[in-house]
Parts: sequence; structure tokens; C-alpha cells
Amino acid sequence: MRSVSETLPRSHACPPVVVHDGSSVAATPQVESGSEAFVTAAGHAARLLPATIHDALVDFVDQPDRSGALLLKGMPVGRLPLTPATPTTPTTKDATSEFSLLTVARRLGQPVGYEPEHGGDIVQNLVPVQGTEHRQVSTSSKVELMFHTEAAFHPHRPRYLLLICLRGDPSAITTLSSIHEVLPLLSDTTREALFEPRFRTAVDESYLHGRRNVLGAAMPVLSGDRELPTMVFDADLMVGTDAAADDALRELASAVEALQTGVALEAGDLLVVDNAVAVHGRTPYSPRFDGTDRWLQRAFVVSDLRPSAAERQGRVITTVFGA
Repeated sequence: MRSVSETLPRSHACPPVVVHDGSSVAATPQVESGSEAFVTAAGHAARLLPATIHDALVDFVDQPDRSGALLLKGMPVGRLPLTPATPTTPTTKDATSEFSLLTVARRLGQPVGYEPEHGGDIVQNLVPVQGTEHRQVSTSSKVELMFHTEAAFHPHRPRYLLLICLRGDPSAITTLSSIHEVLPLLSDTTREALFEPRFRTAVDESYLHGRRNVLGAAMPVLSGDRELPTMVFDADLMVGTDAAADDALRELASAVEALQTGVALEAGDLLVVDNAVAVHGRTPYSPRFDGTDRWLQRAFVVSDLRPSAAERQGRVITTVFGA
């Protein structure tokens, strides 16, 4: 594993690594990937994961690592065609990587899609797209993707974010920073402010589809246990409701940057991020747009489907944002 680039500090705890030993690989079902039958089969296949991976996932749910992440290596991804030009470009690949991703997802909870994100696909392709290189979206490349909680603005945000690498790029570093590491760097005044509902966040542009962006209701950044809190943070979209709250956000952002680490994902790597503990981002890189570029797949996992029932069709959450 190429863990941290020379430009990133090493003071933050790196995710623990567990390697798939090649045993106990369940057969990929011959049904449409992303269908309920496929998701159900993935849930059944979770019992066939190697014991080291199964137990690491159980432990991660019970008590996340201080890094807020877990890296599985050697996961099956199948034979690959060229990297698609867009996330929704049809490909001829088999469903091996989708099954690996959802098998791990089912051990963590319930995989869901979000209707504005690729039409609600349960598994989404993440590839660089020409024309979006400099935007704060997952298809960007030549700009730093700023630290954020996935869907920080969403009432039904995922508890876990999963990324499986089909084709890597050594210059594209997935960055991570955990509140468990960051908290000791914060002043008492900032800690207290972050626990108060004095922060609002705008909506990611990928969820708006042409609608006007609006700030959500005021909410805290930190919640729960004062020593091991959960965190909702977006360096690009979040603002304070007053000057002191903005000061607290700036101090938090500095600490998040100071205690970051990063992983250059390679083919077969599956990164699990606890979205309530760690924020993530990505360093800039230069795609070639020749069919050999970085190709990840992503899945979102919630702990319980019931809270989203009024705004969900099957596994697709349909909440509408913007004005």
C-alpha cells in the first residue's frame, strides 16, 4: 500500500489494513447488479468472507478505529474493460466488483442510493469526466476535493461510505481525517461552540439538478459523547451562524488539515469510511482520458432503513433539495 504522499503529514492514524487471502469467494449471482435479488445475495455471501475480514468489519461497527476507516486489500474486482468516460456510460464489465462491494456493505448495514446521485444507483462508478476537472464533485480531478462528511446536508446521510478501486492512479490520494484524532487539538471554547446548533450547510451541487441552493437549518458539528463525538463537517459548504461560530469552523478546518492522512487506492482495495467519525477528500491528479484512468466504485450504507421510509422508494432515497 502506498499510504501517504510526501506532502501529507503522518501524524494522523492510518487505517488498519486487512488482506483478503483469496479463500471463500462467493460466486457472483447471475442477476442484475444493484437489484434487490443481487443485494440479498450479497447479504448471504457475507458469511463467506474470510474470517479476518469478517471479524474486522464486526469490530469496526462495534468500535471504529481512531482513523475512522478500514482498508481491505485483495478484494475481487473481475476483468475490466476500459475506464468509462462518464459514471453512467454502459460498460461490458462483469459484476464481480459490485458483488465484493455490496457483500461488505451488507455486513455493515443497508446499502442505499440517493436519487440525485446517478439516478439512485446502489453502486456508482467514480471516474474523471472532462469538463468537471475543477469542480467540487466526485468526477473532478485537477482540483483538491475538500474535506467533507458525505452528504453533510442530508437528513438521511450514510453512516458508511465504501470505495472499491478497480483501476488506480498513484497520484490520486484519498485523504482522511478523524474527529477522534482532531479533538485534542481544539480549544475548549471551540469544542463548546461545535457542540451547539450554530452551523448551516448548503447542498452539494450534484443534488440540486438546476434548483437554487439554500442553507439548511442550524445544526451542531459535533454530537454525542464529549470525548468521542460524532462529526458533520464540510469545508466547502458549511458556515457559522455568527462570527464566533465561523472562528470555530476555521480552527476545526485547520486541525483537520493538520492531522490528515491519505491512501493511494490500488486495484482490489476497498476503503470503508465511518461517515460519522472521519471526513474525506482527494488530492488533485491529471487524468489522460484514454481509457486507463482511475476508476472507483462507491456504495453508501445506512444502519437502518426505517428513518427514511417516507422519502424512499425501495433502496433509493428521494429527498428533494433546493428552491
